[in-house]
Amino acid sequence: MADVGEVLMSVLSTIRVPKPGDRVHKDECALSFSSPESEGGLYVCMNSFLGFGSQYVDRHHARAGQRAYLHITRTRKAKKEDDNNSGSGHPPKKKPTRLAIGIAGGFDVEQEQYEEDVKVVILPDRQEVTAEDLGTMPDVVRERVSLSMAGIMAADSVSHTLQIQQWDGEVRQESRHAADLKQLDNGLKIPPSGWRCEVCDLQENIWMNLTDGKVLCGRRYFDGTGGNNHALLHFQETGYPLAVKLGTITPDGADVYSYDEDDMVLDSKLPEHLSHFGIDMMTMEKTERTMTELEIAVNQRVGEWEVIQESGTTLRPLYGSGLTGMKNLGNSCYLNSVMQVLFTVPDFQSKYVSNIDKIIDDAPSDPTQDFKVQVAKLGYGLLSGEYSKPAPDPGDENGASEPRGDQIGIAPRMFKALVGRGHPEFSTNRQQDAQEFLLHFINMVERNCRSGANPSEAFRFLVEEKIVCQQSEKTKYTQRVDYMVQLPVPIDQATNTEELQEAERRRDEGDASAPTVRAQIPFTACMAALSEPEILTDFWSSAVQAKTTATKTTRFASFPDHLVIQIKKFTFGLDWVPKKLDVSIDVPDTLDLSALRAMGQQPGEELLPEVAPPPLMTPDVEVKAPVLDDSTVSQLCEMGFPLEACRKAVYYTGNTGIDAAMNWIMGHMDDPDFSAPLVLPGCSSGAGTTPTESLSEEHLATIVSMGFSRDQATKALRATSNVLDRAVDWIFSHLDDLESMDVSEGGRSAAESEGGRDPPPGPRVRDGPGKYELLAFISHMGTSTMCGHYVCHIKKDQQWVIFNDQKVCASEKPPTDLDYLDFCRRMAK
Repeated sequence: MADVGEVLMSVLSTIRVPKPGDRVHKDECALSFSSPESEGGLYVCMNSFLGFGSQYVDRHHARAGQRAYLHITRTRKAKKEDDNNSGSGHPPKKKPTRLAIGIAGGFDVEQEQYEEDVKVVILPDRQEVTAEDLGTMPDVVRERVSLSMAGIMAADSVSHTLQIQQWDGEVRQESRHAADLKQLDNGLKIPPSGWRCEVCDLQENIWMNLTDGKVLCGRRYFDGTGGNNHALLHFQETGYPLAVKLGTITPDGADVYSYDEDDMVLDSKLPEHLSHFGIDMMTMEKTERTMTELEIAVNQRVGEWEVIQESGTTLRPLYGSGLTGMKNLGNSCYLNSVMQVLFTVPDFQSKYVSNIDKIIDDAPSDPTQDFKVQVAKLGYGLLSGEYSKPAPDPGDENGASEPRGDQIGIAPRMFKALVGRGHPEFSTNRQQDAQEFLLHFINMVERNCRSGANPSEAFRFLVEEKIVCQQSEKTKYTQRVDYMVQLPVPIDQATNTEELQEAERRRDEGDASAPTVRAQIPFTACMAALSEPEILTDFWSSAVQAKTTATKTTRFASFPDHLVIQIKKFTFGLDWVPKKLDVSIDVPDTLDLSALRAMGQQPGEELLPEVAPPPLMTPDVEVKAPVLDDSTVSQLCEMGFPLEACRKAVYYTGNTGIDAAMNWIMGHMDDPDFSAPLVLPGCSSGAGTTPTESLSEEHLATIVSMGFSRDQATKALRATSNVLDRAVDWIFSHLDDLESMDVSEGGRSAAESEGGRDPPPGPRVRDGPGKYELLAFISHMGTSTMCGHYVCHIKKDQQWVIFNDQKVCASEKPPTDLDYLDFCRRMAK
């Protein structure tokens, strides 16, 4: 071993011991989905702590000049048969008791047990050194190498940290109203049982307002169950914020909801507040399911869940190229579904997968932080078929049992961490809206492809909006870029109205056996609602210099190669809480939109003058809270824009209608404070600091870790009042302003463009016939986009395939009538 000892001595200066804050990638290759469990194991560079599979470690050695790697291999231990195992070959299913992930009692996160083999490998000759071998080497070598090995093995790996992130949907904050809640001395005493809604006599889902003691029913769920919203309506009339669900009161607590804070909350003075109305908390017994229990039931709901997942039949597992499953990282099914579909589009395949070798060759020193590398890694993992293999049964030591449908698949942890970094929602383990994530990812693609091939062009199209002032009969034409069509759902066009009304009547009469009836809406009715002119009742006309009525017609100025259609099943209630329409819309296999092509200005049409509307306020006007047109704000929110951005759009356009507000939004989407709360002139700016105050070192370090210099990070934070997520948005939208500043040695930023810097003049769009065929669709099950589960179906070689996280199977009954996002491709003829 003398030769090896000499080699180790020669590379000793490159061997580091991990320090606090070092990112140790000991569970996953930076360039592929190889892991210590994969064939060949994982090689961890003992200087940068990046991990590489056996197919990439030589490339890293040749490029970086590093020679010492810690080689980790893992072999899975066989699990003992659990008492709760059904004997079907499936892992035991424990019923969740908490609305949580990664926490005892929550939804299961599979944990495997492994035996590890660890040794040092010296490249290029792949000389091996075990821990025992180190005992025969000089003290200086033994000490440094042993400390490095121990430090790497003891460190929390980046992948593992992301994997075990805990999410607890039951964590509740103390209500700001609890400490000094005013309770009316009205002499009202509430009995310990037998409650009924004071308005409709409903006996389930009963809430008591903690201010006046009113006993009323709760909200109606999207499937018609729950209540009749009388407790919510009472809050809207009185402003009394807190209510307790009567059937959940026990000596340990109860469900308390704050309508003002729009969340389940804690009330530390709950015994006192209940006692005010004669309720002794210590003697109460639970008679109804808590909101947590109801939401757990929703997440395991039969009916919609069964249909969308096709779980009523035995599905045939599929394996091979383009048939790779993705592990659910804890509510990441929205990401899994979107990325599965995107990598069926040839533009994304050619951009990232066909060029993967060049992308890897051009990667920065830390490829885990490079957008192109991680997207290419994900795309290759999905399309290559290398990871599309049956997952061995956890109880089968030799992997000889029949496949369960689950795959080894890929776990997109690095990808999720990169695309979600700095985002207030996608950086969390909470469930998200697949439509919002699709637009977020397309936006990131746009940032990274400011020149060269841009795969998002496959979806990009121009929309023409024609507005006709009814008073002057003059016309205004505008064009905007869009990436999806939002298809309205005209509930009043349901073909089973009588059946719906009968089910509603039975529920109102308290008939517990009343069936859940889904409204059936013809797809043609949705298309008619999309194409019909919209009446603008509050349109500011530059021709008459006043508000008047106008009509707006929306048409396609170009047809994209691939068309995304969002079925607008989600809307906002009076309380701004997203709710889901339980509807069935059978989308056809082929679609002809040719009749919706824009025609442009017609002969004889006179255009509206280009005159700006009057200002909403002047400096000498007293600053007051704005009175905003709720209907306009609601329409904008339904289009997917953030609530605060919608409020600002309506405010800054003087309540002049949806057209003006939409134009404001399109012109300000890149503003760093686009989604920040509306702040009136002369009012406090709220969160953050002034530019003269010190900046957060943690925020600076976060931005620097993304590949920017400290000066660039400082400029971004000062421009956004030291608010991290706004600073990240700012820095990506001001890259041209930062080009004269140095980029840190960590490599180029995740948003650096390739090739030249000059963006092409105007939006590039493709055009062609408006005839499409259905290629894929994403379905959602659950009451809102913030809970439930996403599944996608993709047509491959004329066969529908269901991608349900790690399960990839031939589809027997694709539920095209329960889709949420449809992906269509232009027909060849």
